[in-house]
Amino acid sequence: MSTTPALVALASGLALGLGLIVAIGAQNAFVLRQGLRLEHVAAVVAVCALSDVALIAAGVLGAGAAVSRAPLLIPVVCFAGAAFLLAYGAVAGRRATRPGALLTEAGGAGSSLAAAVGTCLALTWLNPHVYLDTVVLLGSMASTYEEHRWEFAVGAGLGSVLWFTALGYGARLLRPVFARPAAWRVLDVVIAVVMSVLAVSLVVRGLDAL
Repeated sequence: MSTTPALVALASGLALGLGLIVAIGAQNAFVLRQGLRLEHVAAVVAVCALSDVALIAAGVLGAGAAVSRAPLLIPVVCFAGAAFLLAYGAVAGRRATRPGALLTEAGGAGSSLAAAVGTCLALTWLNPHVYLDTVVLLGSMASTYEEHRWEFAVGAGLGSVLWFTALGYGARLLRPVFARPAAWRVLDVVIAVVMSVLAVSLVVRGLDAL
């Protein structure tokens, strides 16, 4: 039986979910662009958030079942996850030294609701990193919390909902800020720090499971 409190699992899921999703990429740039243009914001936010929730649930169901049949996988998952997070943090740190232009990363926005939703679905479901981060990594990390894995999943899903909602609806307010490359640099530095801290915590958890 795990002694991890449900609240800790929830907070860990929230932190990891936000750490993975708050990154400069095509999907986030598209959501931000739609928010800046005030085009179909509700639909785009809903598609991204619900897709993440579905992928997280699938990851928890699949990875949790696999690890429950092989407990020795827990330290392997922890160490592998720590390595991935350190690499992810390093990439964010590297981006912080040379932030790219915001809107050039976004896919082309359509003038109709169907075009906007279609672009959003493509950026979400056709992106291999979504499966690596959400299904494999988050699902595997959730399994290390055993009976509290669903609290972890709820935290991760909540992170997605909060982020996409804030990004889509807060975009108009952020236009003056993110017009400056320095804002992206600060964001990537924060991501790098969060990923590094989470990686260390996974190493500790993996060592405890040995």
